[in-house]
Amino acid sequence: MEQNNRKDIWGSLLKIGVFVCMTVNIYLVFQFAPQEQSMGHVQRIFYFHVPSAWIAFLAFFVVFVASIGYLWKRERKYDLVAGAAAEIGVLFATLVLITGPIWGRPVWNTWWEWSPRLTLFLVLWFIYIAYLMLRNFVEGEEKSARFSAVFGIFGFVDVPIVYMSIRLWRDIHPSPVVGGGQGSGLHPDMTFTLLFSVLTFTLLFLFLLSNRMKLEKSRIALDDLKRQIAF
Repeated sequence: MEQNNRKDIWGSLLKIGVFVCMTVNIYLVFQFAPQEQSMGHVQRIFYFHVPSAWIAFLAFFVVFVASIGYLWKRERKYDLVAGAAAEIGVLFATLVLITGPIWGRPVWNTWWEWSPRLTLFLVLWFIYIAYLMLRNFVEGEEKSARFSAVFGIFGFVDVPIVYMSIRLWRDIHPSPVVGGGQGSGLHPDMTFTLLFSVLTFTLLFLFLLSNRMKLEKSRIALDDLKRQIAF
């Protein structure tokens, strides 16, 4: 009981933290951060686009680690974490694919360009869509978890390739704006806003992950109860 109360307290604090950070973040994006001179207000999508990509990568990394954990320990909790993280990762990867063209159309005069990074990110999205389909269509709980774990480990290989793509090949994307070398730096207020957005989205990821895990555990408990009643 005490452990459950502790979890409830941390869950409430996380919920409050997400709400406060989201409120502050909206102010920073639309009021505090200066307007970019060449792109204008459309550049503010940057503060949602980049953190969404970061969360997608983070979520897929959690899938990778949890998949290794499942193959090593064969404990179901790792499989549940991997499945929940994959769902969230696909959600944020979809946001990246939506916000990118909205930002790119007025800047590059095109909705889509088959550049290395865009193409590889689209492949990454398809990989984890396939991962979720595999989890749902393979029969047998243990077999599904095992196959999904292997797929989740190998699927993660595309993440560092996507990240390094603009360094390895010529791309329509600009150089990294943080730590990307000479000429790629941001105004200090823009950098602060971006970092705060990343923090906010990270808290949102933790909140979504914890709630998705609670929902999945409730589903498992309900299935167990149904089986007990059936017998």
